[in-house]
Amino acid sequence: MLAEQENQENVPPGAKAPPPAAAGTRVVLGLLRGAQQRPGPLPQPGRRRQPFAIHVDEPDGEQQRRRGSPATRKEEASLGLRAAVCALGERRPLAPLGNAMELSFDSPSIMDISITSEAEEKKPNVNNVPDYISDIHTYLREMEVKCKPKMGYMKKQPDITNNMRAILVDWLVEVGEEYKLQNETLHLAVNYIDRFLSSMSVLRGKLQLVGTAAMLLASKFEEIYPPEVAEFVYITDDTYTKKQVLRMEHLILKVLSFDLAAPTINQFLTQYFLHEQTNAKVESLSMYLGELSLIDADPYLKYLPSVIAAAAFHLADYTITGQTWPESLCKVTGYSLEDIKPCLLDLHKTYLKAAQHTQQSIREKYKSTKYHGVSLIDPPETLNLL
Repeated sequence: MLAEQENQENVPPGAKAPPPAAAGTRVVLGLLRGAQQRPGPLPQPGRRRQPFAIHVDEPDGEQQRRRGSPATRKEEASLGLRAAVCALGERRPLAPLGNAMELSFDSPSIMDISITSEAEEKKPNVNNVPDYISDIHTYLREMEVKCKPKMGYMKKQPDITNNMRAILVDWLVEVGEEYKLQNETLHLAVNYIDRFLSSMSVLRGKLQLVGTAAMLLASKFEEIYPPEVAEFVYITDDTYTKKQVLRMEHLILKVLSFDLAAPTINQFLTQYFLHEQTNAKVESLSMYLGELSLIDADPYLKYLPSVIAAAAFHLADYTITGQTWPESLCKVTGYSLEDIKPCLLDLHKTYLKAAQHTQQSIREKYKSTKYHGVSLIDPPETLNLL
């Protein structure tokens, strides 16, 4: 479906458009060969272009590993292999807990049942930790600078465009909905893609491979039960093999120096919701606006996630309740309304044009009752920034 959309957008005048895909086929992106081409230097005859090449800063070298003598390593490897073989060959069911712990009712080791049940009745909110919430926010603000992609990286990409990136992110939204992944997984995957493309130039035929491996990494980091590698191969319509996906995963990890805990717009919104109690519609609309900013690299790559989250929260709160950036969040975040104003204006323009945007997966996602149908809410024509 997405491949068909991309091909139709780039059919030359007078040329016959390719036939539409049959109904019921898998939702795949396909190769981005027909996307907007940017003129660039032609490859020299007899030389093949590399699918990936470093074009900015070369990633840090591999860290030196502390290893023992060769004899020690050989002995440890043999012992590990032997233990693994024994474990596989002698798998036995666990012994019943009652036989292992023969405790009488008179034993002093018996726990007080009343204490346990009382603790279980009180289920605290794991996100609401007043003693550490300010420290967590400070840490996220420090890490977002470290994990921020380069805002002008697309100018150094010889074979891909912002339009191709938008199609890729739109497809990842559909993948997340298909496998019921967390919203945080999508935000992390987009961060991994942008940071990878900030350091490596990629041919358009491998862009989907980068997105697939980034989504796999984000799923492993965030999800309790991430989809198998075979599932990610399947959703690309077998465009890539399992080995290619795993090799790309390895390359992304090297380029990112294994820094996967990147602060996202979604994390900062969660922090803001804890500080400023609001209704469910404002929260859903904030998340919707935050995800809209993922589609377009320009202008949102120049803003930090905390700033985009603040702008999304303000715009959502203003749309639903008519209120502006609260003073309480101004003190907590250090952002005044004037600080978030440039991002707020850009996000408002995106909100106004969301219904006419080529990529519609995010709007479709937030039409559901799970998110209170917030994508159907009409945006305000003007903003009161006083």
